[in-house]
Amino acid sequence: MIVRNFLSWAQTANAAQRAEGAGALARAYLYGDIEPQERRAAEIALMSLLDDPSPLVRRALADNLASAVDAPHAIVSALAADQSDIAAPILSRSPLLTEAELIDCAAIGDAFAQSAIALRARVPAGVCAALAEVGAREAAISLAVNPGADLPEFSMRRMIERFGDDAEMREALLARPWLPATVRNDLVKATAASLSAFVVDCGWLTHERAERLSREERDKANVIIVTQTAERDGRQGVRDLVSHLRASQQLTAGLVLRALLSGNRDLFEAALVELSGLREEKVAGLLRDFRGAGFAALYLRAGLPEKFLPAFRAALEAQREYADIHGGETRLSLMMIERVLTACDEINGGELDRLMALLRRFEMEAALDDARMEAARIAAEAQAPEITAPAAFSGVPARSAPLIDLVAFEAELMQIAA
Repeated sequence: MIVRNFLSWAQTANAAQRAEGAGALARAYLYGDIEPQERRAAEIALMSLLDDPSPLVRRALADNLASAVDAPHAIVSALAADQSDIAAPILSRSPLLTEAELIDCAAIGDAFAQSAIALRARVPAGVCAALAEVGAREAAISLAVNPGADLPEFSMRRMIERFGDDAEMREALLARPWLPATVRNDLVKATAASLSAFVVDCGWLTHERAERLSREERDKANVIIVTQTAERDGRQGVRDLVSHLRASQQLTAGLVLRALLSGNRDLFEAALVELSGLREEKVAGLLRDFRGAGFAALYLRAGLPEKFLPAFRAALEAQREYADIHGGETRLSLMMIERVLTACDEINGGELDRLMALLRRFEMEAALDDARMEAARIAAEAQAPEITAPAAFSGVPARSAPLIDLVAFEAELMQIAA
């Protein structure tokens, strides 16, 4: 009887009154102590309100049924397919929607509806994959900032493929508490490509110079990523990253040589395993005797430039000699570079000019880094109170954990380009 009276009243009430009545009826259905027959009648009345011409009425239903586990599934499904401002509460909160329904709603929804799905308290991996594939930019950003999203690695990489030129998208992904090394690499690559295109469009750099700058800054960041990966995921993590670098054509002789001259041997060893197809134990054994013919054969089998072999041998020798001094760093070692420069200069008859040019750029970068660190140290000492340091600690530079800071990365690229 109550429901019949409600339907009769709804025919003459205005939109605001009908919306208020719809909310009251929904609450009575969910929480009221009503008989089963009346409950069925109330469900029919709620279903009939889905045809109400006013969005206020349907929004009132959505607001009141969104979080309910006892709401009629058919009504919830209908509201989820309604216009976005009505569907949003259902899409973002309803526990009744299945993963398949959410994927379907993501496929047909606009950016507002997709963002509502992306911001659910828990977003299953399948829904994340669908949003990463078809979602709008706003939905992808919402997904990236949601800690409750079970975001697979391949989905993050797909988001970078689609929206990597968007700084807000990159920042949202970078803020996630854990990122696979391959995703961090893709973020660095996307940042470098975006900034390279920007400075070329502005006419600040030629295309060729911007490409070189982008590549060298990307390689510098990749050395840091490899170091972090080795510490966290061990050899297998480095192997996976090197496979990704090879597949994305970033595994170059310049990157491997930079890693060695930064005190990082893990990348070189993993690259030899990846490129040669030999077992890790075999590669490690040949690498220990890097002056022998076995290492030379391994080096050539990996497809690395034959003319660069003396530089790699000199780098390995320098790394062995300066390991205690430079261990744990991720930036180029000026001492190691000078050692390699000397070794290559002694045998250069013109065929190593390209390599010498690369080493000179490494030398300039390392010298600038050393000068900046020394200038910062002197400035800090000038501002700090006069405290005499114990002799045992004098001259020992402080170290911090290597981090990939994309904001600083962008700033450095822009500074060089200016």
